Amino acid sequence: EVQLVESGGGLVQTGGSVRLSCATGGFSTDDYAIAWFRQAPGREREGLSCITSSDDDRRDGSTWYADSVKGRFTISKNRALNTVYLQMNNLEPGDTALYSCAADYSLHWFCEGYGPSEDYHYWGRGTQVTVSS
Repeated sequence: EVQLVESGGGLVQTGGSVRLSCATGGFSTDDYAIAWFRQAPGREREGLSCITSSDDDRRDGSTWYADSVKGRFTISKNRALNTVYLQMNNLEPGDTALYSCAADYSLHWFCEGYGPSEDYHYWGRGTQVTVSS
């Protein structure tokens, strides 16, 4: 059974940092594209970042970032733990949202060229990040 469980959210002050984790089960992060999304109340879900599957040439996969988080957020994965991380630095109140991870076996090409897709097959329930001013 495929599972994605997010953790690491909480309350942080403006300018602070948080690392979110997406622990996966039932598949290998070597084979799937993994993405991070967020949704704030009253706003559409936003695709933030994604990381592609691993291969011999790119063992850590390729990454993509939305302009809104480029330079502040970093996606990475621990292949041995099948866990994907989102390191978030220099947080602002506008980053307050429910952060979710998603996985898909086929959408590596889309991630590499265009970022996360709403069509990812598997989704976690999310973890709340609140940034106080």
